[in-house]
Amino acid sequence: MSNVPKLRFSEFEDDWDESQLSRLIKSLDAGVSVNSTNRPCKNNEQAILKTSCVSNGYFEVNANKAVVSADEALRLKEAVSANTIIISRMNTPALVGANAFVKVDTPNIFLPDRLWSAKLHKAVCPEWVALLTSSPKIRGRLSARATGTSGSMKNITKGDVLTLPVTHPKLKEQQKIAAFLTAVDTKIEQLTKKEQLLQQYKKGVMQKLFSQEVRFKADDGSEFPDWEEKALGSVSDVRDGTHESPKYTLKGYPLVTSKNLGSNGRLNLTNVSLISEKDYTAINRRSKVAKGDILFGMIGTIGNPVRLTSEDFAIKNVALIKELDVLENSYLIHYLATAHIAQQFYRQNAGGTQKFLSLSVVRALLIKLPCKMEQVKISKFLTELDLRLEQLAQQLEAAKTFKKGLLQQMFV
Repeated sequence: MSNVPKLRFSEFEDDWDESQLSRLIKSLDAGVSVNSTNRPCKNNEQAILKTSCVSNGYFEVNANKAVVSADEALRLKEAVSANTIIISRMNTPALVGANAFVKVDTPNIFLPDRLWSAKLHKAVCPEWVALLTSSPKIRGRLSARATGTSGSMKNITKGDVLTLPVTHPKLKEQQKIAAFLTAVDTKIEQLTKKEQLLQQYKKGVMQKLFSQEVRFKADDGSEFPDWEEKALGSVSDVRDGTHESPKYTLKGYPLVTSKNLGSNGRLNLTNVSLISEKDYTAINRRSKVAKGDILFGMIGTIGNPVRLTSEDFAIKNVALIKELDVLENSYLIHYLATAHIAQQFYRQNAGGTQKFLSLSVVRALLIKLPCKMEQVKISKFLTELDLRLEQLAQQLEAAKTFKKGLLQQMFV
């Protein structure tokens, strides 16, 4: 096996050295777990990191929980330090060994016992070592070393990490690679921040629109009529899918259930079951879907409304909302994601974990109803925001895919 990567800067020709991670990492230091709240810290409050702080390959400092008391804070050790790598030593099989680089000191935030702070030797480029440990090849080797009797949780030891065989270049090449890939990371961070800000803007705008704090006007400048409040079943055709359990087949038509309704407003057919044409036809006699209809989860996953762009499937345990003259589904799809709807679920369930909605409850949902012209203006505005968010998401995914390809080719 070659000890130089497939993709390399032309000015470097030396072979890479073969050693163990201990040649690069000086120590692995865990924190301690203490009693904490369910909220992030404010200002300079002391806090402890969640294990999710490194789940996406970037250090999320806001993934923390404020410590409950001064006595608990006395037990804290191992504060977040710049130029270290935080590594998840205990996690799910997919996330054990997940790690991320820390750029700045955060002395009021500490590690729990499930996270390590990897301190590096002085003769290495910290950013390059972080890129190495997060590369697909090293992540795969770390995960392969994880052990544990539980199928849901795995562990890696210090020895698993420090004795891992690695191949590395001399310092100048490390620095060159790190500078190049850091520029890619900067682009990813910029896109991520832009997406987050637009999401926050949309959330704030929706709150103002649906509370009627902000109103559109007619094209001639006149005011639209006052809004009404109607039960969903009185202004839309609300049905449900089958509650039977048709026999699944290897080939046939998709049977969409609540689990296939994505929180992003799209159908996720990755894990969809298939049924025969006979069952598909029988179900669709009662609840045939069409483009523009809305699906709304009733069992298991509650809500997650999706406006359909396809129609060749049957449905089970979801509400099917078909448009009538009074209410536009292009408006309703946005309204169903408001706090007003969520509050109605909460009241129905007395604050518990909602697992089931009856069709009568869905039909009884109260909808704030502007006139159709104002509905159109609201839906057009919010749909344009959604398109911008989708474009940002695509750009972000493309940048992440580009970086992943570089990591695969620039490391051995």
